[in-house]
Amino acid sequence: MADYKRMVSASRQSLWRTVGLFFILMGPGIITSNVDNDAGGITTYSLAGAEFGLRLVWSLIPIMIALIVVQEMCARMGVVTGKGLSDLIREKFGAKITFYLMIGMFVTNMGNVISEFAGVAAGMEVFGVDKFISVPISAFLVWWMVVKGTYKSVEKAFLVACVFYICYIVTGIIVKPDWGYVAEQFMNPKLSLRPAEMTMVIGLVGTTIAPWMQFYLQASIVEKGIKIEEYKFARFDVVLGSVIVHVVAFFIILACAETLYKSGVRIETAKDAALSLKPLAGKYCTYLFAFGLVNASLFSASILPLSTTYLICEGLGWEVGIDKKFAEAPQFYGFYSLMIFAGAGLILYPDLPLIPIMYISQVINGMVLPFVLIFMLLLINDKKIMMGHTNGPLFNIIGWTMSIVMIGFSLVLLFQSL
Repeated sequence: MADYKRMVSASRQSLWRTVGLFFILMGPGIITSNVDNDAGGITTYSLAGAEFGLRLVWSLIPIMIALIVVQEMCARMGVVTGKGLSDLIREKFGAKITFYLMIGMFVTNMGNVISEFAGVAAGMEVFGVDKFISVPISAFLVWWMVVKGTYKSVEKAFLVACVFYICYIVTGIIVKPDWGYVAEQFMNPKLSLRPAEMTMVIGLVGTTIAPWMQFYLQASIVEKGIKIEEYKFARFDVVLGSVIVHVVAFFIILACAETLYKSGVRIETAKDAALSLKPLAGKYCTYLFAFGLVNASLFSASILPLSTTYLICEGLGWEVGIDKKFAEAPQFYGFYSLMIFAGAGLILYPDLPLIPIMYISQVINGMVLPFVLIFMLLLINDKKIMMGHTNGPLFNIIGWTMSIVMIGFSLVLLFQSL
């Protein structure tokens, strides 16, 4: 009996130790996935629900599987090699290819940063705050948090920001959907060849799996110092983040489908969606939706420049890391500051053609994504780099299949854009 009690006690201690270790190591996967629900992502999901109802909600499942596969490979490379993705690309494929990749990523992410501050401005205007007040304050707070903080303090702030995505889940529940009909839409996937519907599916893929995510995830895994024996926790973190981001996306689509679509209301932005919810679902839905937009935009405005900075500085062999002081990594903090204040400053410029900027950044995004995916698959199957941690046959089949599908979607998006 005494032996049995000791076994139970040891089992409980082991369980709590495992849970505690996960909470220590969690962060990169959850943060990277959730930040993809930015101003552009929320707008895309809102448009999907408002224009097509729940017709395309089934597509979130295969997109989620694709995201898990891509993110897992990236996290594994970071743990095994201890190097960022840009570092590995430069070492294996040369400085010239890395340079072109940096240019493409910088241009597309600069457009995305501008759209994030546009999201802050739009969300705060719902609460009656002018953009000339909200944008400068938010830009300073984002800059101060990263430049003056440490990796642990910044990661905690990002994890707290993830919690506020619950606003969209609450909004989706408030509209009281017909859950039987929702389940039916998942069980009976439909996709016509109509250009508008195809474009929306491509948009859902593009807004969920972006090139910058892979660079940020791998860099943050490396900076966190996760070891190979701890990788199972990092992998669970990646899977959990990929699931959570799609749960949030589902509730955004659901809220707009059950209100805007059924009422025939058409929108162009996430701000339109928030304001349109007021007469249909009440002011609390409007405020929750707008608060979620502000939170997501601030969150993304912090991480998008950070991912670009990691990419550029790793590619050029410069010092990187939030834990380093400004004097130790001047290029790292310099690039970050440039992107933050340039993005915020441009939003304050009168009559800025925001739609063309977002449009061009999406075109470049579609051009860069296929190359990043191919680089990743070649790197992770290189035994000299990954040693005994390369992809197995099944995972390679899944990885290449998902990559080819995403490359096809990106090329179709690029073709349609041109």
